[in-house]
Amino acid sequence: MDMALAIPHYTIRDLDSFPDDGNRYELLDGLLLVTPAPAPGHHIVVSRLVTALSNYVRSCGARVYAPGSVEIEPNVHLEPDILVVPASEPIAKRWSEIRAWWLAVEVSGRGSLVYDCDFKYRAYSALGVRDAWRVDLRDRGVVVKTGAGVEKTYEGQFEWHPPEIECPLIVDVQSLFDEVQGDS
Repeated sequence: MDMALAIPHYTIRDLDSFPDDGNRYELLDGLLLVTPAPAPGHHIVVSRLVTALSNYVRSCGARVYAPGSVEIEPNVHLEPDILVVPASEPIAKRWSEIRAWWLAVEVSGRGSLVYDCDFKYRAYSALGVRDAWRVDLRDRGVVVKTGAGVEKTYEGQFEWHPPEIECPLIVDVQSLFDEVQGDS
């Protein structure tokens, strides 16, 4: 006799009861995604991208959060490593009050690659995030998905150009990985 597998579903409120143990607890349609705390190389790449993005969007008042949260009650809570939000969005008390997102960036290492690639990265556009990047620490490339549905992998340079900003940001992919070892 076959038995159906019961998969527990969670809400954003349930996350408050999870341990503060360094793991990242996220929800996608109530399904729990758990990834380990990132390694130092991950933080270096995130820091470089946060600096570049912050400098770039400063002129238009957009904000860069690292990490940020795309939260839609009651059962979606994703924490991209970097989230860019337009100035038109209020500085909210709760993530669920933010409803417009320009960019979500996932920096994928050994511990997060499956969730980042197979679940989160693909979910962002369905949730209303305009553009998404997946920075792959192992392959040393950036997969860019635009709101128009175009997906391309870059190993050299690429441009990110929100229509609200006059000039594009040029991202030099290889400089993101300078002195970063392996897929940490």
